[in-house]
Formats: sequence, C-alpha cells, structure tokens
Amino acid sequence: MSLWTSLEPASATVDPGSSTRVRLRVRNTGDVVDEYRFEPVGDVAPWTTIEPQSLRLYPGTTGTVELTFAPPRTPDATAGPNPYAVRITPTEHPDAVTVPEGNLTITPFTEVRAELVPHTVKGRFRGRPRLAVDNLGNTKVTASVSGSDTGDHLSYEVRPGNVQIEPGRAAFVETTLKPREIIWFGSKEERPYTLAVRRSGVDPTEVEGTYVQRGFLPRWLATFFGIFVALALAFVMIWIAYKPQVRTSATETQAAGAALAPSPSASPEQPLPSTAESAPAEQPKQQESATQEPKGDGGGGGDKGGGGGGGGGESKKPKPPARTAATAVKELAARSDGRHICYRAYVADQGWQAPVCDGAEAGTVGKGLPIKALNIAVSGTKGVSGNGAHVVEGWRLTGDKWTSAPDQADMYLGSTKEAVSPMEGFTLATGEGAVCANTHVKDKGWLNQGCTTPKWRYFGSDMEKDKLQLEAVRFTV
Repeated sequence: MSLWTSLEPASATVDPGSSTRVRLRVRNTGDVVDEYRFEPVGDVAPWTTIEPQSLRLYPGTTGTVELTFAPPRTPDATAGPNPYAVRITPTEHPDAVTVPEGNLTITPFTEVRAELVPHTVKGRFRGRPRLAVDNLGNTKVTASVSGSDTGDHLSYEVRPGNVQIEPGRAAFVETTLKPREIIWFGSKEERPYTLAVRRSGVDPTEVEGTYVQRGFLPRWLATFFGIFVALALAFVMIWIAYKPQVRTSATETQAAGAALAPSPSASPEQPLPSTAESAPAEQPKQQESATQEPKGDGGGGGDKGGGGGGGGGESKKPKPPARTAATAVKELAARSDGRHICYRAYVADQGWQAPVCDGAEAGTVGKGLPIKALNIAVSGTKGVSGNGAHVVEGWRLTGDKWTSAPDQADMYLGSTKEAVSPMEGFTLATGEGAVCANTHVKDKGWLNQGCTTPKWRYFGSDMEKDKLQLEAVRFTV
C-alpha cells in the first residue's frame, strides 16, 4: 500500500445542533504523483463534510483534510458512540482503497412536547380528552401524567399513568375528567384544568385545557316545572271552590218501582216487570252497539278508503343518507374552531362503522377482524391526501397518483370489495399542519408511529417484512 493515514483525534464528541472537526493526515508513500478522493462512510455520513474533497500529493509528501461533523438536533441523531469511516480512493490505483475509521460520540438531549386533543371538552358527568406526548429528543423518555385544577372541582383518571417513549415516537394518554359536584339546574360552567407531564430532574411540561360542565336539566325546564305546578294548584283550588252539585235519581227510581210492583192477587205466571228491572236489561245492548268498531281497513266509506285514511298499503320512506366522516367533521367544526379530523373504518364481516373524531379508536382490537377501507375527512388543514396498501395487492394507486379531498370532504383509502385483500397500511399528508397516526396491526399491537412532519408519511405494517393486516387506527391533527 502506498498511502499512510492518521485521524487526529480518532474519537470525538459533539452536541446535536452544533459541530466538531477532526483532522485527517494523508502521506503518499509511493513513487508516483497521485490524487486522492475522500468520501464519508457510515450512519453519520449525511452530517459529515470533508474539505477539500480531493488532494494531489507528490511522493513522500503529506497533506491534510478536515472532517466537520454537524448532527442535527433531532431524534435521528442517535445518542452514544457512532462509528464512522472515510473512503480514500487513489486516482492512479483505484483498486487500492483505504478506509480509516474513527468514532463520533453524540451527546444525549431530551425534548418533550405535549398537546391536548381536543383542547376543550363538554359534558354533564365526564369529559374524555386525550394527551399526545411526543419525544423529540434522541434518547428514551420515561414520564408520568397527572392532573390538577384551581378549586379542586374535578377528579382525574389517567390511563396509563406512566409512559416510556422511544426517540421520534409519540404516546397517547387517555384521560377521564369527572366533576365532583353535578349541576342539576342552571347554565354551563367552565372548569380550567392542567395536565402535567413529569420527568425526573426537569421541570414538568404542563398543558392547559378547559372542561365545560353542562347542567343536568336546563334552566328553562325548571321554570316550566314551576309554572306547571302553579297552574295545577290553581286548578285544584278552583275545582274545590266551584264543585258542581250532583243529585242522584236512584231514590226516585226505587219509589217508582215499588209503586208498580204486582199485587198479591196477580197471577205468578205473568209477572209485570218494574221499571227498575227493565232498564238494566236494555243498557248492555246499547253499550255493545256503541262500542262496536267497523270491520275493514278503516278510513272513509268504500273498499279502497278515502279522505286521507290508511286503507291502502304503506308508502316506503326514503333511506336516510349514510353518516360519513365529512358529515361528522362538519358538525365538529361548527361546534369547535381549529383543526379536526374524523374517520371511520370498513371492517370485514361488519361493514362501515360510525365515524369518530380527534384520536378516538376506529376498527376492532383483539377480534381478528381486519380493516378493508378507510373514510377520512379533515377541517382546517387545507385538505388531506393519501394512498392505501393491501396485504396481497400492495399499493392500489401507483406512481404519482394519490387520493385527495379538500377540507370537510370525504377521502377513501382501500377497497370494500370481497376480492381485494385487507389493508396493511397507508400514507397520509395534509396541506397545513401535521396528521399523527396510531395503528394497531395483527400480532404487533399498537405501533405509535408518530406524525407527518413535514411531508407525507407511511403508517402500518412493514411492507417489506411483515405483511400483516391493519385492525384499528387513531388520528389527530
């Protein structure tokens, strides 16, 4: 070999977001003039710059190049030792490649971001916001979540109470808020609260939200009951004061019957009926004829009925339109400003589920029923686009073809046809902001794959290795 190299120093340390330099000395130990080209190799190569990129040396001379390492302050800059190398290729002898190796230690850093989805929840007895915790650092984060509010008006149920989040991943914490006192009558009241993400050795990350507690019965209903009771009491008092005098004629009837009773000399074979005995005999016949209902189909006279009667067959009512993701997101956007996402899943053997929004679960878990199609609609993100991947067919749309929809319109991924296999994953992108997805894959469970920052991202089963069916999803924007 006609080349001597030396890295000074062989091991270096750098903080994410800053840079450090290493000197590489090269000596031509051959007997001809040669030009050497330098190329970084290894995981840190994307953050490595070499100046100059080539060096021309005479026999016996030594040259120096500088390696600058500038890892970004992102989860991609893995904390700890990272080996690297520089490939040196001589122009005169391209087969005699030299690869000196070194070690770059990247220091760890932690950065946690938390967001409430949604920021404001409403209810009479409970509210269920979701807390999304993102690990933006380059080392694993262990944290606990707790809630508090001024005045101790609410109780908190947090599931799970402790989370471990890998670098670049996100965890979702389900929170249930319950008011300690129920508002039976009256208008709604706002209860500000705070969820704190606590980590060892650092100040907690706090996220503020609002729980709007509604009254069990509206104020107008209490007023209505009060007026109704007052009117009922007034009616009873008037009835008592002006009660009609009812006089019975039973005594007069009995007296008339006694006057018409037969004498002892009358023949027993031909008794004379009294008025009191004949009147009850006629009453049942009159009641029977009065209470008898006409037979037939009802309505006016005639066989077919008329006058708006119900004699004919029942008219078929039109089937109401399906409640899609766009229907749900329009309703949610009308109640709450900001960005929202609603979605529903087409589950095998079950069909389309009802749409859910902002982090709720769509699909099934633990039942072995795959998702065949997804219906997604957004609000406040300038539209959504994506593509669906299937276990057998792969991508249904190839090349630059994507399915897309504007704000508050339906977008569909996958296929509901029986001949098409279940979905294994999908890609998503929004016009503004980011969409975060949580996918549940058969035999893998929840994957917690993160968010689309800054462009589109794939979510679901590993298409190269696993080929597993998609069973449930959660989305937030």
